[in-house]
Order: sequence, then structure tokens, then C-alpha cells
Amino acid sequence: MRRLGLLIPLVLACSSSPLEFAAYDGGLPTAGSAGSTVVGPMANRREDGGGVFPLAGSGTTGNGGADSGGTPSNNGGSLPPGDDNGGGGDRATPSDGTVTVISGTFTSVSVGDSFACAVRTDGAIQCWGDSTNGQSTPPAGTFASVSAGLQFACGVRMTDGTIACWGDNFDGETTPPAGVFASVSTGVEYACGIRADGTIACWGSMPVPPGYPNISSPTGTFAAVSVSGTYACGVKTDGSVACWSGAVTLPAGTFLSISAGDGCACGVRTDGTVACWGVLASPPSEGSFRSVGAGNMYACGVKTDGTISCWGDTYGGQAMPPPAGTFTSVSVGDAFACGVRTDGTIACWDVPQPPSICCY
Repeated sequence: MRRLGLLIPLVLACSSSPLEFAAYDGGLPTAGSAGSTVVGPMANRREDGGGVFPLAGSGTTGNGGADSGGTPSNNGGSLPPGDDNGGGGDRATPSDGTVTVISGTFTSVSVGDSFACAVRTDGAIQCWGDSTNGQSTPPAGTFASVSAGLQFACGVRMTDGTIACWGDNFDGETTPPAGVFASVSTGVEYACGIRADGTIACWGSMPVPPGYPNISSPTGTFAAVSVSGTYACGVKTDGSVACWSGAVTLPAGTFLSISAGDGCACGVRTDGTVACWGVLASPPSEGSFRSVGAGNMYACGVKTDGTISCWGDTYGGQAMPPPAGTFTSVSVGDAFACGVRTDGTIACWDVPQPPSICCY
């Protein structure tokens, strides 16, 4: 998922400015009890439109956790200090260079606008962050996957393959179609899922730049799909890439996976190389990748050796380097990124943020 950003066509020329990383003090903070703790400098962080919060409650679905001031939350994600309704908050100060640790073991993670959700190894979904519209209060049950959007999230149930969504339903985004699905991806007020037969079904509303067609669902069969703020892309079963509802020039080659971000999209080719298009610096030319996550003109990928490499626009500042260690997947949001380590734990860290004038 990516937040809305500017409603303009993607710029096709890519910049090549190098990343400048801030000093990293090394070492992970010690995590607390399993299933309930966020540890690190971002544990009480509130970014206006992004950021990391404490986990909700002590269970896997969030059940009335409290903020740092001891005020009960709204049955969802724990709230930032001084905020009694899950919204607002002052812009956070920069991270001190450490990472935030989510305790417990997980199979996947998805970073939304100001919250995140992850699938635990027992199949339950755990969310943390802003829950103004209930987006950090997932339903009970076991899930195969989850995707966090702007102020809502959706997951594919493990038992029957149906999709369950929760959070804001301003434009029907939490009302998925019936049927059996293999995967789901969420955006601003729009989501798409791949049905068991490989076709794509989309729901909600996609804000489209003027002059470009609004295609509700593409034709053909797909192996992967990713939704952004003003467009969506998918990998067809023949490995080719298709995008819709926005201005996108498609890359050549065959792909395994794709991630649509704000102003950029990236995909992993079948040979392990990464291709990015839109307003984003070129990805690393060395190494082979297994997955990639695109954010706001910034992206990170997991190499075949399990390490994470990041690239993109730093908006004139410094970018926090990804944590050391080996990972199975990564998800990039507008203000922070999270990755699932090979031992199943989750680590989250700050990513570069654009000036507030460029968003919304």
C-alpha cells in the first residue's frame, strides 16, 4: 500500500542520486514478552501520516492496550502519547538510529499509512498503530496473508480462502466480493485480490489522474498484484507486467513479483534482478533479489542471501540503513519499513520522508 500522494502521472525519467545513510549504532533492543511488545526508539512514535506505535494490548488481535500515559486505547492499536482517539499527533523527531523490535514469530508483515499488520505463525493477525477507524483491530481467525492500506486492511482467511477487511469503509473498501482468493492488496480506498482461478477482482474507489482511464479490474490471469494510491500493477501468469488506472510505462522482461509505491513501482525479474520505473533511483545492479517493497519514491529488497538493500530519494536528508541480519520479506511504508527475519521476528526502522507539502 502507498498513501495517495500527488494525483499526477508517473514521471518516466529516473534520478540516480546516491543514498546517504545516517550513522547506525548497531544492535537490536531486547524484546519483551512474546506477542505483545514493541521495543526501541519508535515504540511511542507518532508521525502525522506515518510512524510506529506500540502494539495493541497483550493479545494477537488488540484488546484495549494503553498508551504511554496509561489511558486505555480504543480497542485497537495503542495510541501515541497525549492522543485519545488514535488520530492527529505531532510530527515525530528523527529516530536515533536503532530499530524497533516486534516480539513473537511471524510469517509476513504489511506496513500501511500509520499502522502495520502481520500474520503470526499460528495464523492470527496482529496489528499495531493508529486505529482511528478500527484498522488496527483485525478480526479473529487464521489468515494466510494480510495487506495494510491507508486506513483499512484486508486478509485472506486460511480456512476457506475468503477475504475479510476491517477499518475505514468510506468508499466500500472494506466490502470485498465473495469467493475464494489466493492473495489481496490494499491501497487508499481501493483493493484488489487474485481469485483461485487467477482472475483479479477489485473493489472500492481508485482516484485516477485526469486524462487516464479508470479500469476497475484488468483482464487475464495473474500470479501477483499490488495496489498503490492512484494505480495498480500485477504480474500475469506468463510473467509479464500489467498496470491500470494510472500512467505507467511497463518494463520489459518476465517477473516473479511486484510492489507498487507512490511515484514508483519495482519488480523482481525471473533472473533475480530488480527493475524500477517512475520517480525512483535505479536499484542496485549487483546481487540477486527474492522480493522487493516500494514506498514513497523509496524501496527496499531482500537479496538471495537474506540481507536487505534500500535505494531511492532521501529528500535532501539522511536515510537510516536497514538492520543487519537475514530476512525473508520486507514491506515499506511512507514513514517506516518492517521486515520478517529468518527466525520469524519482525524488525522495523525509519525510512526517508518527503516534505509535508508533497502529500495529500
